[in-house]
Amino acid sequence: MSKNAKIAVGGVAVGLILWIWLPWWAALLIVLGVPAAAYLALDPSQRRRLRRVTRKELGR
Repeated sequence: MSKNAKIAVGGVAVGLILWIWLPWWAALLIVLGVPAAAYLALDPSQRRRLRRVTRKELGR
């Protein structure tokens, strides 16, 4: 299993655990808020590089 697949499986597992233990709105807020906060914490040059890499991979 690739590294990205392991990360995805772990993310799904954490999401399911949060969904069971927390109200649905709190779990949704965490699932959407953490990646958004991480993206906003990047420098503008890092954001540009991330967008460029993502676009290149979409063109495959």
